[in-house]
Amino acid sequence: MGRRKKFTKAQLEEAWEAYKHDCDNQTVLTHEFSAKNSEFVSKELTRSITYTIEGFCVFAHISRTAFYENYANDEKYVDIVTRMREECEVDARKKFELQIIPSQLAGLWMSKYGYTAKLDSNIGLEPVVIVNDLKE
Repeated sequence: MGRRKKFTKAQLEEAWEAYKHDCDNQTVLTHEFSAKNSEFVSKELTRSITYTIEGFCVFAHISRTAFYENYANDEKYVDIVTRMREECEVDARKKFELQIIPSQLAGLWMSKYGYTAKLDSNIGLEPVVIVNDLKE
């Protein structure tokens, strides 16, 4: 039997929405040298990070084990947990396609969702038999 649940279904959905908002609104302080002014200029930029179940667990102050025991394996929560997983996958794909995440990481990152960059060398290749039909 699982541990005591921290969230009701509605609270879990609220926490998930808050987590996504946090991921999409990360503040990053950048420093660049301005040749025009001969000085370093600092600027706060808004960036986004990818949604993950693990990141949500850290954000919500619950262990990954507790999440899977209490929510992923409970029929009452199956819809929200399924949506969370699907939104993680779609978010990662979107951020790769928009080049928010470097494409070099695509194979590694998307393998979590069953995608692969490996090409099957046997696709569409059938043995070919060449018959010399020329008469001498």
